[in-house]
Amino acid sequence: MSNDERFLVTGALGCIGAWTVHALAAEGTSVVAFDMATDARRLRDISTPEEFERVTFEQGDITELASVEAALDRHGITHVIHLAALQVPAARANPPLGALVNVVGTVNVFEAVRKRLDTFRGPLVYTGSMGMFALSDADPISGALEPDATAHPSNHYGVYKLANEGNARIYWSENGVPSVGIRPMTVYGPGRDFGVTSTPTKAIAAAIAGRRYTISFGGRTVFQLAEDVGKTLVMAARSDAAGARTYNLSGTLVSIGAFIAAIEREIPEAAGTIDAATDPLPFPERISFRGIEELGDVPVTPIDEGVRRTAAFFRDQRQRGVFDPVKHGLEPEAAPVIR
Repeated sequence: MSNDERFLVTGALGCIGAWTVHALAAEGTSVVAFDMATDARRLRDISTPEEFERVTFEQGDITELASVEAALDRHGITHVIHLAALQVPAARANPPLGALVNVVGTVNVFEAVRKRLDTFRGPLVYTGSMGMFALSDADPISGALEPDATAHPSNHYGVYKLANEGNARIYWSENGVPSVGIRPMTVYGPGRDFGVTSTPTKAIAAAIAGRRYTISFGGRTVFQLAEDVGKTLVMAARSDAAGARTYNLSGTLVSIGAFIAAIEREIPEAAGTIDAATDPLPFPERISFRGIEELGDVPVTPIDEGVRRTAAFFRDQRQRGVFDPVKHGLEPEAAPVIR
């Protein structure tokens, strides 16, 4: 960490964005939270008042190049972590808007950095997604999805993410913009209240609230604690990575049944109240993390510890009387109270 670093995090008020901003603010690094939204509840929920006060908020639109450039210049930004995107449900509901935000918005960030390479430090970091891969993209021998696997997206969101990796390669080969793309899988933890893979986190919230809940998928998946994701993105931004690199984010392969068991160990009174659908996610379950060690010692919190921290967050909110079922992705009348 250097005291002259100045980070800009786009999509800063989402789950991963909030944890990324938190990681920087907690260590005292200057950070600008850039987002179209103004509701900072996720960041406020996970931060101390002192940490929250260290953050500079900038309302801006990544679909407008001028907006991105103005933010970089106004704050003398040296590092960018680009997370702003519409997730699968929103991209499916409005594909043109999804393409504008997810693809054009990402190109705008790369373009703004390209024009400022003389003052920029480290690679531009952005999030890819395992959602751009199909089951058949896994290696036929090892059964694992390799970092350099050829992607065959099954939805608009996946197509957009694949396009971003291609544009990153062009910005390196033609303009010398270094970048690191990190592909998460099933992110969980405080603040994870929206998206296809958010239901394991909602199950923990439901258990604390005394509600029955059904996780929307079964099978096995690689879990990553949101706090770890934020720390990894900061680590990537400070790396000396050159080129246009992409990595599958490290995590822990766990069955949904085992995840539910971890919830029940942490919240015994919830035993028998959490179940899951049977169909697995339509992505490879085994993922190769080969190469990501180049960034350093990437944090991977064990599942029991991650569930414990997440349950502690929801338990604290409930004890303080600020637990809001809707805020955490639970419908108020969706399930009866069980205690």
